[in-house]
Amino acid sequence: MSESQEKLIRCFQAVFPDLNHGEVPRASVSSVAAWDSVATVRLAAAVEEEFGIQFEVDQIEKMTSFQGCLELLAGR
Repeated sequence: MSESQEKLIRCFQAVFPDLNHGEVPRASVSSVAAWDSVATVRLAAAVEEEFGIQFEVDQIEKMTSFQGCLELLAGR
């Protein structure tokens, strides 16, 4: 697993503490009951802080899964 993936997993676990390390890569809006609009904003803030980046609103709206977040990071 890459350093970016590990950092992103830490961000997810900060926002969704009930997810274990192995569950995070499969996490999505439809699979995590606690994932609502507030959690999306908290996740975006955690990722921005961890990676030292700033998302646009339309990018935050695309943060609907771990894989989607990885793709957003890869595009930066």
